[in-house]
Amino acid sequence: MPYTLLITCEHAGNIVPEKYKPLFHKAHDALNSHEGWDPGAWNVATHMGEQLNLHPIGCFTTRLLTEPNRSLYSSQLFSRYTNQLADAEKAQLINELYLPYRLKVEREIEKLKKPVLHLSIHSFTPIFHGKERSVEIGLLFDPDRKSELAFCQSYAQALTGQLPNLSIQFNEPYLGIDDGVTSHLRALYPDEQYLGIEIEISQKFISDLFPIKESLLIGLKRVLSE
Repeated sequence: MPYTLLITCEHAGNIVPEKYKPLFHKAHDALNSHEGWDPGAWNVATHMGEQLNLHPIGCFTTRLLTEPNRSLYSSQLFSRYTNQLADAEKAQLINELYLPYRLKVEREIEKLKKPVLHLSIHSFTPIFHGKERSVEIGLLFDPDRKSELAFCQSYAQALTGQLPNLSIQFNEPYLGIDDGVTSHLRALYPDEQYLGIEIEISQKFISDLFPIKESLLIGLKRVLSE
């Protein structure tokens, strides 16, 4: 099936606008860790975009201000640095940072010819709570959506051919149905119009990302050509 491709990156950067910097005067380490952004994810998104002749959409302000990959009702929308702000200040963050990004993605999907294949690029820390994660590349999707399942099965097979020594797993290290941009968009569009796939890449590859991002690209091209 021919898809119209969209690439996003919800945690593309860890920028703090000037007026919010006082909130993070002792948060340098957090801002530069996986808590503040997804290192390497935007690098992968832009590489794929350049090679596929499209422009990825990225959110470059730190997720420690507002979490663009959570819904407005989520307890994780604000971080430990912003959760104690007054309601008016939180509303300002939502209006200035959260909504513009989410609406930009929604408007782009509205413009695109259906069905849309949305790849949301993320990275994750390989050590979590002192334990090493076994997954190295995760494909996150809703297993009840047949198109997403079929795509991920084909993509995993193509990636295994490119990266035979890596652990490529479904819905790890997170569930594809967890609260996020893709789950929100699934509620707006049926399976035959929208596929929301999150690609999770271990941050242990950050120092040498080229083999990973090139393999992700080659595998994707192979699936799209089938």
